[in-house]
Amino acid sequence: MNTHLRRAVGAAAAAALGLPVLAACGGSDEGSGESKSKTVTLVSHDSFAASDAVLEEFTKQTGYKVKVLKSGDAGRAVNQAILSKSHPQGDVFFGVDNTLLSRALDKGIFAPYEAKGLDRVPKSLQADAAEHRVTPVDTGDICVNYDRAYFADHKLDPPQSFDDLVKPEYKNLLVTENSATSSPGLAFQLATVAKYGDDGWKDYWKKLKDNGVEVVDGWEQAYNDRFSGSAAGKKAKGDKPLVVSYASSPPAEVLGVKPAPKEGPTGVSTGTCFRQIEFAGLLKGAKNTDGGKALLDFLLSKRFQEDMPLQMFVKPATDDAKLPEVFTTYGARIDKPETLAPEKIAQNRDQWVKEWSSLVLR
Repeated sequence: MNTHLRRAVGAAAAAALGLPVLAACGGSDEGSGESKSKTVTLVSHDSFAASDAVLEEFTKQTGYKVKVLKSGDAGRAVNQAILSKSHPQGDVFFGVDNTLLSRALDKGIFAPYEAKGLDRVPKSLQADAAEHRVTPVDTGDICVNYDRAYFADHKLDPPQSFDDLVKPEYKNLLVTENSATSSPGLAFQLATVAKYGDDGWKDYWKKLKDNGVEVVDGWEQAYNDRFSGSAAGKKAKGDKPLVVSYASSPPAEVLGVKPAPKEGPTGVSTGTCFRQIEFAGLLKGAKNTDGGKALLDFLLSKRFQEDMPLQMFVKPATDDAKLPEVFTTYGARIDKPETLAPEKIAQNRDQWVKEWSSLVLR
């Protein structure tokens, strides 16, 4: 996610489980001009993944090969895209979410393009419908995940709400991501703003800090190193049974496990969630604008949208894409996530992050 759910999601969990992750391909046949270029470059966060077969289909349909440049967690990737906007690193950027969208739009890194297939995306996800500088690609819910075995062994009910997380019985159990460098971390902070209000969120974080919350730079470190419930975290001897991740992270822990368990090793605290939407956009000044437009169209294709859940563990943006059974069986459904109006995020995000950093990291 990132992430994410960089997510977006929990997408990097795919890599941790040995799922196919798209490597950069092409490059030797790239011409000096746009008309000659047979490579389209996608710039993204570390959690982007797609199956080889799907990307090969894109090449077959369009003649373009996809090269992927990964730039760290979503927050870092967006900042890098802004810093390099006069000489963009690629043609399309994927992975800016609703928590960071206004920063990217205000800095003018995207060129308008109305992608084919946008009519299959709900209007509620189209945050830039007037100008089409970005295209909604996926959604996910940032939530606290818990290690079922830990809570069973300690005969303790897992927390289900924000209020639960500051109770003494959950002291020193939670790891979250840095709001300034991680989109899941920022989303979790925004969830507390939505829950407790413009002033109340700071009091809440004081309580959370007093209760021993650990902060790390990004989702990969939190989920794959510190969290005791993930397969990667177990190998890394992680000791935190609570982590800020995605409602769709649990399917990653059971994918390929036989026989299929009745429930996954991780669960979701459904009262701690924030709705995330991820977008892609054509980078202004891209060398291969035709290839970039073709790739944006393809990101909304049914083929890509239905491949995405088990690659990046996020939900498709299009309303006609079907979710795989493992996703619906083991993922959590979040009916009432916390949300904030994009305008409010845009007006206050930077100040909120500064206040959070001063309060939590000092």
